[in-house]
Amino acid sequence: MNMKMRKCSSCGEYTLKEKCPYCGAKTGNVAPPKYSPEDKYGKYRRILKKQMLFKKNNGG
Repeated sequence: MNMKMRKCSSCGEYTLKEKCPYCGAKTGNVAPPKYSPEDKYGKYRRILKKQMLFKKNNGG
């Protein structure tokens, strides 16, 4: 059994199981991704952040 903390995608409860014992939904890993100096998705995150800030500032 994998002993990493997991979070239910539906109700938000934390558990060690693949399936939430409270609602039965699938759980996911809550650990952040590993740090890499060669961030291959950084460009896309920055573009998305700019779009979200632009949308927020323009009332969208």
